[in-house]
Amino acid sequence: MKPGFLFRAAPAQDAAAADKAGGRVGIIDIGSNSIRLVIYDGPHRIPSILFNEKVMAGLGKGLAATGALDPAAVERAFVALDRFQLVAEKIGVATLHTVATAAVRDASNGAGFLARAADMGLDVTVLSGMEEAEMAGEGVLAAFPDADGIVGDLGGGSLELARVYGGKVHERASFPLGVLRVAEIRKRGPRALRQQVEHMFGDAGWRGKCEGLPFYLVGGSWRALARLVMFMADYPLPIVHGYAMPVETAQRVVRGLAHLDKARLKEVPSLSSSRAASLPDAAALLALVGRELGATGFITSAYGLREGVLHRNLASEVRDLDPLICATREEGRRLGRFPEHGDLLDRWMAPLFADESPADNRLRHASCLLADVGWRAHPEFRGERGLETALHGNWVGIDARGRAMMAQALYTSFGADGEPEILSQLASAEDRAKALRWGLAMRLGQRLSGGVAAPLKSSAITVGDGLVTMRLGAGDGALYGEAVERRHKNLAASLGLKAQMLEG
Repeated sequence: MKPGFLFRAAPAQDAAAADKAGGRVGIIDIGSNSIRLVIYDGPHRIPSILFNEKVMAGLGKGLAATGALDPAAVERAFVALDRFQLVAEKIGVATLHTVATAAVRDASNGAGFLARAADMGLDVTVLSGMEEAEMAGEGVLAAFPDADGIVGDLGGGSLELARVYGGKVHERASFPLGVLRVAEIRKRGPRALRQQVEHMFGDAGWRGKCEGLPFYLVGGSWRALARLVMFMADYPLPIVHGYAMPVETAQRVVRGLAHLDKARLKEVPSLSSSRAASLPDAAALLALVGRELGATGFITSAYGLREGVLHRNLASEVRDLDPLICATREEGRRLGRFPEHGDLLDRWMAPLFADESPADNRLRHASCLLADVGWRAHPEFRGERGLETALHGNWVGIDARGRAMMAQALYTSFGADGEPEILSQLASAEDRAKALRWGLAMRLGQRLSGGVAAPLKSSAITVGDGLVTMRLGAGDGALYGEAVERRHKNLAASLGLKAQMLEG
């Protein structure tokens, strides 16, 4: 296991090979509030989390008052680090990045902490505030390649901001406004935090930087806040990544938390007691930051600093891969019978949907890549398997509407009838109808081809003159059996057209 080298680009090579090269990667993130080990495996553009463990060491607790890392917290930290280093070795991590942020960076005894870590064989990179902001921005770009707005990464000791657009991180800033410090500031009086934020943002030139743009939320405290909002709104899809909130939400949560009892908070799924305790401070800060920046709304990101470290170290041709297409292609390869079939199916049916937007073309392509993931399921439950795969899969670069459209397409393509109720809460009737037509086309292509390449390559399907015309290759007319004809007619009817088959 070798230490990771941050900020060093990988050599250019074939994108597909580069995306799988290098073995398992681990990151130990030594934060002000928590220490976490995450081990990733699979394609590096969108790796799967093989192992994820967090210890709430609280290194930054009391830092604002004493200027030093708490001795008891340091001991908890090294118990965790000793375990994490051994776990990474046992799991077979090829490259281990170890990073530390605000608490170690700012503490008077931070150098001693680093020396002790070095003695146990950990090569810790202490990120500056600007580097921490850059990695948070890179993390959001890894998940939302088209992100255009401000990234805010709230940790225990600091708040980092980064302007992202055009696939790159631009202006950055770091403020001593982590949740542990916010708690201390708020003790000074009801207007103390507001005055501090206004003063810091004004002096740094960040007031109004997010005017007309979204604010991307990174960090455990803000993700916990999003979980609370989803719970209180009875939101049907409890996936925090990509969850969008209007800018007024933060102030409503500030008011609501004042009247919310602890028993009710315990009902929020995946909300730890340590995160619950920081919710009032996280909400108060978000309300002020959103106002100072002029944000139009909030978008929650599960990707942040750790994913940014990975993303920053990828070869450019791997970085440029679409995370949704990359992930669904890998899932289709892993669970399907015919790895190349999804791409072929998408190209085959594309002429039917030539007028659709590039964004919807992308969702249709992702659906096709998953078109065979249900084949092992019981025939009566293949539709449910498709629904669950699309809605609950660990996808990024997609919102709730996109998940719902993919779910409808897969549900239909696996032969299930109707529209599941949950989808009506996530996507419009027009979007669901569009996705249903994708599913009918996928179902037709699957039946025609049997899942292999040759029939799709030798046939074509087009729309024109009131007809959905399927043209088969010379000698392939026998492929147009009863089941194929029925599915062809169902697809044509969904488009308000008639079906026609030609051979040769």
